[in-house]
This record gives sequence, structure tokens and C-alpha cells, in this order.
Amino acid sequence: MLRRYYFDWAAAAPPRVPDPSYAGGEKSVPFGNPSSPHGEGKKAREALEEARRRCAAVLGVRADQIYFTSGASESNAIVLFSLAIKPRRTARAGEAPGGAELLYSAGEHPSVSENVPSLERLGVKSAVLGLDSGGSAALKALEAALEKNPGLRMAAIIGINNETGSVNDTAALGAALRGGTERARPVHFHCDLVQALGKVPLDLGGSCIDSASFSAHKIGGPRGVGLLYLRRPLLPLVRGGGQEGGLRPGTENTAGALAAAACLEERAPAAAASLREAESRMERLISRLRSRAQGRFVPIPEDRGGADSRFSPWILQARFKGIPGAVLVRALDERGFAISTGSACSSGRVKRPVLEAMGLDEETRLEGVRISQGWSTTAEDIEALVEALSGVAAELRGPS
Repeated sequence: MLRRYYFDWAAAAPPRVPDPSYAGGEKSVPFGNPSSPHGEGKKAREALEEARRRCAAVLGVRADQIYFTSGASESNAIVLFSLAIKPRRTARAGEAPGGAELLYSAGEHPSVSENVPSLERLGVKSAVLGLDSGGSAALKALEAALEKNPGLRMAAIIGINNETGSVNDTAALGAALRGGTERARPVHFHCDLVQALGKVPLDLGGSCIDSASFSAHKIGGPRGVGLLYLRRPLLPLVRGGGQEGGLRPGTENTAGALAAAACLEERAPAAAASLREAESRMERLISRLRSRAQGRFVPIPEDRGGADSRFSPWILQARFKGIPGAVLVRALDERGFAISTGSACSSGRVKRPVLEAMGLDEETRLEGVRISQGWSTTAEDIEALVEALSGVAAELRGPS
């Protein structure tokens, strides 16, 4: 049987070994409905709130600021669509009316960017925050957008881009949105932190972030479980049932919440210690690819180094000149290697809007592939990938 090598951790992490304490026996997950008033329901409620407290402790926030959802896509949507029913801010004296109410970066996940047309139809005007050549949202561009859109109510800026690994300086961006004493605007700062969870240290309570979204399956948890952090409650667009503080109707997934808490406790606190190791692995990966691929391998952007603080070491976007990314992905899959061309949520599409926003030409965008690693990636795995990439390139393009 062909051995498989997995390099698509940015799409989904391999599941962790289930916590045996929830597999059966006295500590098995309560089956009752957490909203039911009887004993079984109360046990389920206690387990759910235990999971909430554990998740909050890892993220450095209060338990009542954590909401369980079906994933980061739903968490993003809950925050964005709150704009549709949130009262508009009254313009200050001498302030020009109009402009955008929602500002979102060109590097956002589709669960943000593809909801914008629906918000526009609901009367929420939006504007796009462009990216620099490295794929990050520039502070000066944000400051200019704030001046141009005095009625701005929300800014959605991803923490770490899921395709390129570009890191946004959320502390500096958040400070600009706060405005200091000169320009105190009540702008809600929302961050998709899916690719940051378990990869970089997070202390939401001490940040300028007003809301953040997470998915459990990115750190080895079950699919269909997500988290939403809210500094302050929002008005929900969808109601019914009153679960999760009235924010997200539907019977709660107690087992999923407990599994998510276990994964956070296992992965998130260790992120700082493992970061340097991950950076070293990525540096070796880039170096080996450059030396063995005979000049055809090019990182995206081209000036990205092996250990580059502008990027997450867990995600690498690159290209093999002359080989379409989709072709390279298929050829590697036949050899037992899983990589991707970008976000799994946009896998059926040819366009690469994030790369386009970085100013890259069409040929570069179509040749781009994403290689992402995780906690169990070894030096032997990377060496095998280098061999496979070199073999595929030679087969498709011939020797240099």
C-alpha cells in the first residue's frame, strides 16, 4: 500500500487520540440536552460549561465571552451579519456622512469575503483593505481607510492568512482602530484566528481584538465545532431557542465542546515552545527545495526567507515555474503526498484572489501551491517531499 505524506495541515489537522475519559464509563459525555431542566440535562449543562471554562482559560478570557459554534465560518458570519441589525452610529458634528461601514482585508477567508455581497444587499456598505507585496494588511492603508470612512463600524482582518501564511500585526492594527485620544471611533475589530490557534501565543483578554473565530479541527479536534470570542455581546441576526446566550440557536454539541477544550489545552499552551522548531523545519524545507529543484522552485513572495517573521512557519506558498499548481497537486497525490493549491473552501475555483491582491501575475497565481506542516511533521517527511517534488518536476518538465 502506498504510504501517505500529509502536508495540508492548514486545511485540517489529523485528529488527536480521543481523551479516554470521554470514551465511556463514569466520565462519558452526558447525553442529555443541556437546555433540559431534568437531571440528565443538568449534567450535560455542567459538562458544557466546564468545556467553556477550559477554553476560556487557554485563551485568557472570561467564560461568558466564549460561544460554541459549528466552526469558524459560522463564527465569522455571526459577527459580520450583526451589522445588519446593529443601530448605525450617529455622525459627529462636522463629520462627512457615508462611506463604508465594514472594512475587510483582501486576504480574508471566503467565509468573510464571500458574505460581503449579501451584506451589501442588506444595506451594509463595505470597502476592501488592500495587501502589500508580502500579503499583509499595511498599517498606513488602514489609517487611510479610517480617514476615508468616518462611519466605519467594523474591521475584519485575518490574523494569519490561510493560503500564504502572511502574519498581520493585529496589535498595531487594533491600536489604530482604537484611535487613541485623537480619533476615538467605536470600530469593532474582528479577527479570524484559525491559523493562529496552537501556532502562536494568544492572550485575547489583553488585546485590542473585539471578536475572534476558531475551528477545532485545525488543531486535531472534531469537525463541526468552533469557537467565537466576543469581548461584548452582539445582536444576533438569527434567533430561536436561546442557546449560547441567545447568540447561536440549536442544541449544543456537548461532546464536541469537551473535545475542543481538550485540544486547546494540549496544543495552544505549547505553541510558543514549538514555534522555533517549526520555523527550523520550514527553513530546511525551503532550502532543500531550492537546492534540489534546480531553480524551478520559487517561494511566494519571492523574497520570503526560511525564517521570516512576516510569515507563519506552518504555511508555505510556492510555485514550480512552468507547472500549473493543480497539475502538481494531482501528480503528488498519485505518489502519496497531500498538498493543495489554497483554501479548501475554494478548492473548486481557478481564481486566487489573495495572490491577486498581492500584485502577482496570472501565471504565478495559477502555479501557486500551498504546503503546510504540523506537529507530527518530521525531517524524514520533508526529505521525502523534496524527493517527490524533484521527481515530479523532472517528469513534467524534463531535466534542466
